[in-house]
Amino acid sequence: MHAITLQQGLLFSLIGTLFIFLIWGRYRYDLVAFGALLIAYLMGAVSVDEAFSGFGHPAVIIIALVLIISRGLYLSGAIEFMASALLDSTRSIGRHISVMAGVSAALSAIMNNVAALALLMPIDLQAADKAERSPRLTLMPLSFASILGGMITLIGTPPNIVIATFRQEALGEPYTMFDFAPVGLVVALVGIAYVALIGWRLIPHEGSNTQRPSAAEELERYLVELRVPTDAKVVNQRLRELDKEAD
Repeated sequence: MHAITLQQGLLFSLIGTLFIFLIWGRYRYDLVAFGALLIAYLMGAVSVDEAFSGFGHPAVIIIALVLIISRGLYLSGAIEFMASALLDSTRSIGRHISVMAGVSAALSAIMNNVAALALLMPIDLQAADKAERSPRLTLMPLSFASILGGMITLIGTPPNIVIATFRQEALGEPYTMFDFAPVGLVVALVGIAYVALIGWRLIPHEGSNTQRPSAAEELERYLVELRVPTDAKVVNQRLRELDKEAD
């Protein structure tokens, strides 16, 4: 049995420290990962080409382009139009989950599933607020549906993009857009049916009827920081004096 070299020991220590920071969650994950990559390069564990090869990987570029498209859909007002069609407080929770799960899966098939989930979460929260129910019973099914829908197409989820890239490198031909559909579509339909009919009932119901904080309660926790020039007339004034000026 060979002993671990100094460089190997340092690399294992770096990986362990990386996981500690990720679990801690105090700092942004991208900064933690980039910091670990930079330290690995300075240690000589990876070369310059290896350190930055991921930034030009087709999977990274495709995901970035999909996120741009998702942002365009949001700015175009398409999400607000969708929200007006989906928000219906008279639906039962089972029907609501069925509708939201179907839309989530469909969107995830044509855009990144993380982006689709981010677009639909506010709508689901609004629906929960209107129906006066806790969103805990609907957010998890929404997440599952986005994962299932992402398996239908090439761009739906990052693992599909990565495996298509490796297939091209190994066999000279990548997977096409809908090569995943014969399997992914069946899995998605079965999974959505299970989540909508049975799965949500298995989520703990303790406190599920608790209403979300009202706008007034949320406003009380709202914190604002302002930076003013040193020569501004509001410098050294008390808050009540500023309130009088605002009135």
